[in-house]
Amino acid sequence: MTNNCALCNTELTSMDTLLGANTLSDGNVLCNKCLNKVSDINEELLYNLNKFSIKDINKMMSAEKAEEIQAVTVAAQNLPAAINSGSHQISKEVYKRRHQKIKNELEMLHANLSMFTKGEIKELPYLISEDEQITAITDAQFVNTLDAGVLVATPKRMISVSKGMFGAAKINIYPNENIQSVSFVTHPRSPIIKLHLEERIVEFECYMDKEDAEKFYGTIKNIYNNSREEFPKQIGTAGKSTSVSSEEVFNQLEKLGKLRENGILTDAEFAEQKKKLLEQLK
Repeated sequence: MTNNCALCNTELTSMDTLLGANTLSDGNVLCNKCLNKVSDINEELLYNLNKFSIKDINKMMSAEKAEEIQAVTVAAQNLPAAINSGSHQISKEVYKRRHQKIKNELEMLHANLSMFTKGEIKELPYLISEDEQITAITDAQFVNTLDAGVLVATPKRMISVSKGMFGAAKINIYPNENIQSVSFVTHPRSPIIKLHLEERIVEFECYMDKEDAEKFYGTIKNIYNNSREEFPKQIGTAGKSTSVSSEEVFNQLEKLGKLRENGILTDAEFAEQKKKLLEQLK
């Protein structure tokens, strides 16, 4: 067996050759970096690498490069170059910009995602715009299913993206206003995260990394389990005025500030609630 990667010719490490996982049908071996690169072109390489030869992979890469050149040519002619995902449609430039933003956010979060979530990550630029930030993410799939999946939290909502080895991605969106609370069921291998919605409970199994699931839950519980308790009650009703002490107003303003810092309140919502509180001073 060769000691160098069949694509980039760099020397293979023990992680690259572990259990022969990166071996092609012709005996050539890929380093993990090249495996990640080529699996972005054809996801089946992740699961059936030993069915492909280096010749097959070079053909795929050549075809991908030809498509990129064609897309640049089309864009230069001011014709639409769109990427489709189900009902989603955005331009290639918007996709690339969003994908880079999401990649940066995942690095900042030290996201610990498995290699099986590549397809789900590719879907996120269709779903998350430039002005929406990822606050937490973890491997998570619906209970009693075989699909791989990710559970994503943003200041506005939670998003579930799951995908089998073949077929389209399944996307479920849970706006903050529909989530009453979240809970966590501990398990030595597969803890469960529960979203308590108004009409039902949705359960996600986190079988890849127990500690990462606990970290994810630690982030979302501070939002969904505390926000309703901490969110300042709207003092007074339409046409009525109720006086409160300056100390109480100060405490409520502090809570408002924390909610705005955590991204739960927008600047406009913060300003509106602040105005209502100040109007109630004795």
